[in-house]
Amino acid sequence: MAAAATASLLTVSPAACKRFVLSSPSLSFSSHRPAAPAGPGLPLRAAASRAARRRRASRVAATIAVGDKLPDATLSYFDPADGELRTVTVGELTAGKKAVLFAVPGAFTPTCSQKHLPGFVEKAAELRAKGVDTLACVSVNDAFVMRAWGEALGVAGPDAVLMLSDGNLELTRALGVEMDLSDKPVGLGVRSRRYALLAEDGVVKVLNLEDGGAFTSSSAEDMLQALG
Repeated sequence: MAAAATASLLTVSPAACKRFVLSSPSLSFSSHRPAAPAGPGLPLRAAASRAARRRRASRVAATIAVGDKLPDATLSYFDPADGELRTVTVGELTAGKKAVLFAVPGAFTPTCSQKHLPGFVEKAAELRAKGVDTLACVSVNDAFVMRAWGEALGVAGPDAVLMLSDGNLELTRALGVEMDLSDKPVGLGVRSRRYALLAEDGVVKVLNLEDGGAFTSSSAEDMLQALG
């Protein structure tokens, strides 16, 4: 039901929207707003260049970095063993473990559904063979949506990707990776930038943080290479 509702939500007629093609895998999650017009006497090219630099700086900055201890936060999920709704802390997921956490801007969105999550589902066994104890997907969606998304993509089994809800942005904001998509026409609001990280006993060893919702360095293959 959640998948159908989301599919319906993302259906926009060409007449209603000329600039956004929501069914495309290239749906942009860039979080910046258009630059303000150049002031009197200020060359347009110079103003645009400075605005672009400010946008790049704001997008790549994050609170978390390699070598940092992951902040503790409470996430929710439906336990695949019994179907019960449960909560878990980042500390519980990572203490004494090798953990891979990857985040997506939104469940059921094109790149997340066609590339990012399926890649980790496909490579889960290889990641486990590299010593990964915890393998989890995080998104700013509620636990019901995360369960429905996992079911739609065949995420199942005791060693499958754990589908974690950060619906209140507790972890996302603590990491400093939130992005405001309120200016987009699909009602995404504030979401998480795309990333994949490796933590050992809660300490970040690898951090592949994308520019907004880009998908260039946070794949399962990238993480396997980092694990060696």
